[in-house]
Amino acid sequence: MDIDVFAATHAPEWERLERLVSRRRRLSGEEIDELVDLYQRVSTHLSVVRSAGQDPALVGRLSALVARARSAVTGSHASAWRDVAGFFTRVFPAVLYRLRWWWIAVTVGTVTVSAATATWLVTSPEALYAVGTPEDMARYVDHEFANYYVENPAGSFAARVWTNNAWVAAQAIVYGAFLGLPTLYVLAVNAVSVGQVAGMMIANGRGDVFFGLILPHGLLELTAVFVAGGVGLKLGWTIIAPGDRTRLRALGEEGRAAVAVVLGLVVVLFVSGLIEGFVTGWVETVWLRIGIGVVAEALFLVYVYTLGKWAHEKGETGELENAPQAVPVA
Repeated sequence: MDIDVFAATHAPEWERLERLVSRRRRLSGEEIDELVDLYQRVSTHLSVVRSAGQDPALVGRLSALVARARSAVTGSHASAWRDVAGFFTRVFPAVLYRLRWWWIAVTVGTVTVSAATATWLVTSPEALYAVGTPEDMARYVDHEFANYYVENPAGSFAARVWTNNAWVAAQAIVYGAFLGLPTLYVLAVNAVSVGQVAGMMIANGRGDVFFGLILPHGLLELTAVFVAGGVGLKLGWTIIAPGDRTRLRALGEEGRAAVAVVLGLVVVLFVSGLIEGFVTGWVETVWLRIGIGVVAEALFLVYVYTLGKWAHEKGETGELENAPQAVPVA
């Protein structure tokens, strides 16, 4: 076989395949069919050239072209960055939006319990002093509460509160698999704890200090905890009332969506941890640090109610996609 004549005869097909491969994301239906046909032809050409063994350079060129064409024809995995972008633009916001009424209900319930606890301590001296002695309480409200945010280096403190809050959020979600009862316990303990601190601070005339130090990071941080609690309760309710799905299928679908929330909240809590570590105790201007917290919370809600609503209306449920069991090869 004259390899030069063979190459000259089929060169137009090889060049056409190269052009199609380079434009594979913008091909029409007819061009896709042409791509598949040319891929099969050039694969045969490669076998012929290899058998001839006369031109290693041509073998290398065709091997590279066939490999690129195979990737275009059989598909390839999306890059990691595309996976991450898709997660934060579709999956995570969609599940937040879809389950919004669950975490809104948790928000209302938790805030109500915290407010009731604080009101009880403020209006009942017996309840207030059952929490601690007057000396211990004075030391806490005058020094320890505010000092908590500055007694450690900002970086290590931010990392510590981030990991702690992420653990609490993960617990609230995972415990949903036990019919949601442990999730309710975690939320109740958190609500009462916040209410106790608020009650002590307000009763001792330090309410401005409490809200000035809690709101900057607490708005976003507590919202993340409320989201986790709502998702956990939804998971528990799915076991009780799976609807028209089998219980196992319903649990699997909601469980995968819950995993997506856990992963997303790690980032949300990282942001609140940065605010708590670098803003809450270190920015002296009260309105500025509270404003930072308000902006962070507003951005989160806009994210949920714009991007999340859009993704949900497009049919995204927030369930993590299953990885293929095998990558097709040719």
